[in-house]
Amino acid sequence: METLEKITIGEYVAKDFRTAALFSKYGIDFCCNGNRSIEEACQKKAVNPDILLGEIENILASKSDIGIDFNAWPIDLLADYIEKTHHRYVVEKTPVLLQFLDKLSKVHGANHPELLEINELFKGCAEELANHMKKEEMILFPFVKNMVHAVISDELIEQPHFGTIQNPITMMMHEHDAEGERFRKIAELSNNYTPPSDGCNTYKVTFAMLLEFEEDLHKHIHLENNILFPKATKLEKDFSTQL
Repeated sequence: METLEKITIGEYVAKDFRTAALFSKYGIDFCCNGNRSIEEACQKKAVNPDILLGEIENILASKSDIGIDFNAWPIDLLADYIEKTHHRYVVEKTPVLLQFLDKLSKVHGANHPELLEINELFKGCAEELANHMKKEEMILFPFVKNMVHAVISDELIEQPHFGTIQNPITMMMHEHDAEGERFRKIAELSNNYTPPSDGCNTYKVTFAMLLEFEEDLHKHIHLENNILFPKATKLEKDFSTQL
């Protein structure tokens, strides 16, 4: 902990840009006043430095899920993982990115008009993803879990109002394609998330967060399109052959 306390706010963000969202949550300016210590910043914002440092440690110690064999997971567990990991990621990061992009558009939009289009594209993405995840959490995922429960308990399941599960899956995959295309445009407009030479810390952090958001979205879509959806479709067909 003593080692962490000696690092300035700006150095934390330079080391791992994910800490920028954490500082923003506590109202701590990491951009123009990034040369302050954690103790000084926390004192001005009436934040417990031990709590903040503990959250920073958790971020720095967090590990990637690379190497996990998701294909071997039961699909109800996979649905829970997607909701608690990728859906939660979107919910947590979206307001931070919206705030940063609005700020950049106001400050740098005149010299970098592409920021205005990136901002509008991400706003559209945020709205569509919120609706998309709600449909998964309220309709598709519960039905997947019901099917798994029915197999375990050797019970029948009621015919869902949407007919075959392929109907909501087709809709979800179409929406995945739309968001993938939206982020391809964002990547192109941002020169593959490369900030300009006159970009401030917020500029750099925002582009880094957009890149991470896109990478997380790719993992999210992969788990659904390539693992969850095909297995859910097969499970429904297995039910049909048993009836």
